[in-house]
Amino acid sequence: MTASVYATGLTDASAFAFDAEGRLWVATAGYGDEGADGVYVVSSAGAAPKKAIDGVSTPLGLLWHEGSLYVSSAEGVVAYTAFNGSTFAGRRTVVTFAPGTGELNGIALGPDGRIALGISAPCDSCDPTVEWSAAVVSFLPDGSDLRVEASGIRAPVGLAYYPGTSDLFVTMNQRDDLGEATPGDWLAVVSRGQDWGFPACYGQGGSACVGSPAPTAVLDKHAAVSGVAIVTGGLGAIAGPSAFVAEWAQGEVLGVALEHDGSTWSGTVTTFLSGLRQPVPIVVSPDRAVFVGDWATGIVYRVAAA
Repeated sequence: MTASVYATGLTDASAFAFDAEGRLWVATAGYGDEGADGVYVVSSAGAAPKKAIDGVSTPLGLLWHEGSLYVSSAEGVVAYTAFNGSTFAGRRTVVTFAPGTGELNGIALGPDGRIALGISAPCDSCDPTVEWSAAVVSFLPDGSDLRVEASGIRAPVGLAYYPGTSDLFVTMNQRDDLGEATPGDWLAVVSRGQDWGFPACYGQGGSACVGSPAPTAVLDKHAAVSGVAIVTGGLGAIAGPSAFVAEWAQGEVLGVALEHDGSTWSGTVTTFLSGLRQPVPIVVSPDRAVFVGDWATGIVYRVAAA
């Protein structure tokens, strides 16, 4: 495999998406919500990023679907249309959530045409009072039929469907108030109707976790796991299906070799990339390369078979 610099100047890179023309779109989200974040387009390797959307608050999810760019941010999910090379002519609100619901994270398009969205709890260990908090929700592209798919997840951050299936892989940040009892963050497959047990169940087992699902893989502790991308093989030494998970706090991208047994996925964890500062977004490009964005340095890397 070879890694190369695809773009620079994208400090606080938080989410990726490719459009139908193969251009890379990058959202930036600063640590504090200043309302000055944006969305950029990179037309090709080495091209200077061009800001297409300004004044967005903490955009953490991007998705191109049928000519619209969906952006999840602090306000909700907004769809932008009619890009003319510099700006979007159209803008419509898809869904909104009340203040205090929780951080809106990654989004992904399912094979059923619904858009899935991860929403964190607004707290570290409280019982959320809002239906949409600490959950993966979904809705139709026009914003209708909003529903909870799975609940009791402290922070579902990165979302990616396994190609050709309805299996939704989600990265999960764990509670941070447990000291040495804190488990590693998780990569898991989320299904409709699940309750993952937050805040009482955090992977410790016992009565608090009876009936709660198990993760596909346990990752590093306090890793602030972020983006996830799925490949089915063909990436250099990666011969079989794997998930790649960005760990913001560890400066690494982990590779999780996936095995499928009936309806259950299991994973074996190794280090895929190291030496990064704070990786967040990760995506598979149309030509099957893996793109990783370093939030701290603003560098976007392209990793492909040699």
